[in-house]
Amino acid sequence: MSFRISLSGMNAATSDLNVTSNNIANSNTVGFKQSRAEFADVFPVSAYGLSRNAIGAGVKLAQVAQQFDQGNVEFSGKALDLAISGQGFFTMSNNGATVYSRAGNFGADSDGFVVNPAGHRLQVFPPSASGTGFDTGKLGDLQLAVGDAPPQATGRVDIGTNLSAEAKPPAVTPFDANDPESYTHTTSLTVYDSLGAAHTQSMHFVKTANPNEWQIHTSIDGTVAGAPTTLQYSDTGALLSPTPGRFPMPAHDPGNGAAPMAVALDLGNSTQYGNKFGVSALVQDGHATGRLTGIEVSAEGIVNARYTNGVSTPLGQVAMTNFANPQGLQSLGDNAWAETAESGDPRVGTAGSSAFGMVQGGALEASNVDLTEQLVNMITAQRNFQANAQMISTQDQITQTVINIR
Repeated sequence: MSFRISLSGMNAATSDLNVTSNNIANSNTVGFKQSRAEFADVFPVSAYGLSRNAIGAGVKLAQVAQQFDQGNVEFSGKALDLAISGQGFFTMSNNGATVYSRAGNFGADSDGFVVNPAGHRLQVFPPSASGTGFDTGKLGDLQLAVGDAPPQATGRVDIGTNLSAEAKPPAVTPFDANDPESYTHTTSLTVYDSLGAAHTQSMHFVKTANPNEWQIHTSIDGTVAGAPTTLQYSDTGALLSPTPGRFPMPAHDPGNGAAPMAVALDLGNSTQYGNKFGVSALVQDGHATGRLTGIEVSAEGIVNARYTNGVSTPLGQVAMTNFANPQGLQSLGDNAWAETAESGDPRVGTAGSSAFGMVQGGALEASNVDLTEQLVNMITAQRNFQANAQMISTQDQITQTVINIR
């Protein structure tokens, strides 16, 4: 019996060394979670229980418990590198089978899908059909948009300006966009048609002979757009007419096959104060075609594609999963785990919500292996092995002594 007890001790020490060896080997593996060998004593139990002088029968390996402590978050600068700071796992698709991972070293495959080195696809909540928020009832593969962002025709121009209260009517009449003597003030900006082509829209302000009254003439690429619009201000400089300051321009045909440009002007923030003309705001809502320049991920896991035209398009929100007992997950290798009955059912949510950590873009979670601790464990396991081996040697000598008795 004593040989078997010592042999169980050697086997336990060997298991401890194997676990420690695996931890050390993965000390630089992204998202790796170290394991700990846990042991239990063995007692021979009869139908009548244990007697007071029963001696244990050795030791056994009870389980190899995974330790899901947070690893250090190290910044890499790569847009598709993601780290979870807190609880939760990335939700991945392995050819249709759902697996989970803490390793966020992602890249894009030939079809633009975001995958890890094992080819597992990152799962996200897709943008909702309404364009606001995300559909948290669905999961889908995250695919990077590789095409250009479509253009958007200008539909509105907001003008924040102050017209001089001391201005006089122009000396030259009628209005001529090419004659600066025929208007009082002017400003211009770039607008876009439905094909994304840029055009120059100019606004010319003409003081009339009537008190606090102006006319605004608009033109696109030098072509005057219809009749002027009359602006009427109060004796305190606030815009009275048109109310509330927004009015449409006549449709303009850009002549390049694009749809007629229907632009509305909004001068609700214009005033007539003092003796100086000034423009405080000049904003339009159109943009040209854009090329993809980069991907950025927010702390809530929202993945946005950025384009050269300044547009940022949401591609999805990273789907996070957590479990009541993460230690019950089954390790599959390739930094992936699968749910089991011991782990409990998966709980899916978003980063930053209850029971889920935040997502850090451009960073990776390092292995949580502490090399110093593992080296100490290695020495301890080695001593245990040597001590059990010495027990076998001692028991062998005792046996030989008994055999040699005459």
